[in-house]
Amino acid sequence: MAKNESRTLRRKSLTLSEYRKLSEFRYQIRRFLRFSEDNARARGLEPQQHQTLLAIKGAPPGEEPTIAFLAKRMQLAHHTMVELVDRVVEKGLAERKPSSTDRRSTLVHLTPAGAKVLGELSVLTYAEIQTKFVELMDALQRVIDDRPQPLEKSK
Repeated sequence: MAKNESRTLRRKSLTLSEYRKLSEFRYQIRRFLRFSEDNARARGLEPQQHQTLLAIKGAPPGEEPTIAFLAKRMQLAHHTMVELVDRVVEKGLAERKPSSTDRRSTLVHLTPAGAKVLGELSVLTYAEIQTKFVELMDALQRVIDDRPQPLEKSK
C-alpha cells in the first residue's frame, strides 16, 4: 500500500459537502475529457491516439519518445503502447526510428500529417482550457481548500 494511501485510509468517510466537491471536480474533468475526445473523433482519431501524439510532441526536455516513455506517460502496459503506436503509424501520423544513442530503443516521431492534426486539436483544446474551464479550476480549488491543515508545532 502506498504511503499516501495508508494515511488517507485512516479517515473513514467524507462529509456530504466533500462528496459534492469531489463530484463537481470529477464532473468538470469529465467535461474537459469529453470535449477533447469528441474533437479527436471528429478528426478520425481515437482519444488515446490523440493523447499519444501529444505525448510524443510534448515530451519534456531530456526525454526521448520511446515506447517505454510513452507507456509511462499514457499509463499503459508496454505491449499495449506498442499496439497504439502501430495504429498511429498505420494512419501515417507517426513513424518509428532507431535511437542513435541506444540501439535497443526505438523512437517515435510525428509525421507532418501527425503534427498537423495534433496542432489543430491542440489549438482547440488550449482555447477551451483558457476560456471555459475556470469551473474546473474552481472545483479543484474548493477540494484543495478543504485539505486538513498541519498541526502547529508547540512553541
